[in-house]
Amino acid sequence: MAGNNGKSDDRAHRAAIDDEITMEVIHTYTRKEAIEDGVLIDVSKMARELGVRIPVAVTSSVWERYVKLTPAAIRAAGSEDGRLWDILWMFRCFALRAMEASEIRFQLRVITESIRPSLVELKAICGPGDDGEPVITIMLPDED
Repeated sequence: MAGNNGKSDDRAHRAAIDDEITMEVIHTYTRKEAIEDGVLIDVSKMARELGVRIPVAVTSSVWERYVKLTPAAIRAAGSEDGRLWDILWMFRCFALRAMEASEIRFQLRVITESIRPSLVELKAICGPGDDGEPVITIMLPDED
């Protein structure tokens, strides 16, 4: 072992520790529970109207910032359905250009605090649902 600075011993020790560590999953938070709790909002019905066949949800942060009406959006005669439609439409446009990607970022203009629309970025991730089926979640760029 001389001359290898103990690297073989370190690897053997780590392997032995890795073999000994077993953990039991105590609880998993399902997508269904997240929807029931309001952490995610199921928007699959409207997404299907746009031709998106995979279940889609948005995070409560996306809903609060960009779907829920702000005073400026009310002044601009906006509606929650219209704002959600815009998000889903832009998601669909970007997703059609990145069919094989599991994560995409997309932009759209949304009326937030000012009557003048702001350019915002959102992230969509396609991953496994509660039963392994594909599902899409639209979120803020810093969410996961």
